Amino acid sequence: MRHKVLLTGFEPFDGAAHNPSIDAVRTLAQEGIEGISLEVLELPVEFVGAGELVCAAIARIQPDIVLSVGLAAGRYDITVERVAVNLADARIADNSGEQPVDQELATGGVAAYFSTLPVKEIVAAIRGTDVAASLSYSAGTYVCNAVMYHALRVTADGSTQAGFIHVPDVYAVDSKMTLEDVVTGLRAAVLTCTGDRAELSLEEAAAMGREY
Repeated sequence: MRHKVLLTGFEPFDGAAHNPSIDAVRTLAQEGIEGISLEVLELPVEFVGAGELVCAAIARIQPDIVLSVGLAAGRYDITVERVAVNLADARIADNSGEQPVDQELATGGVAAYFSTLPVKEIVAAIRGTDVAASLSYSAGTYVCNAVMYHALRVTADGSTQAGFIHVPDVYAVDSKMTLEDVVTGLRAAVLTCTGDRAELSLEEAAAMGREY
């Protein structure tokens, strides 16, 4: 069975010329993964626009898996997100000029959604490629969190798995990670989600549970 995976990344924002999230997913799609159909969607860094686009793409493409990727400039490894919250609270304006403070993403919606991807197994798989990775319990309250929340909201029936990964700024002068490292990590994540990697052993899972 050929798996269909929707990969999303973001346009540049906050004055930057590039965003490694969209660069990485495009590179991965260009390189390809045998037996897996990779669809790429570039999202605007806009609370409303990004949410609407990812929901529309899920309805149109009907992927088996949605793996959204965003930039976390203050982090130095690939971080796999576990939770998205129903909150928009922006430190800076988004690319449309909106800067919501203490607002719900979905009025009256559930407080939070958990990723439906195998997050611990993904972290283990990325580390298995010698790329630094960790589990994160906060996707923040900016547009990345909004995309994760809306993707999980519209896939809550379980027909599609969805989740989010933050990547470091590989273009920063002090970066210890390259774009190809990120691509390698994302490839491992996709293969894990589609079941093309051996499941995490109970011993590995227990160890990761103690670590995090």
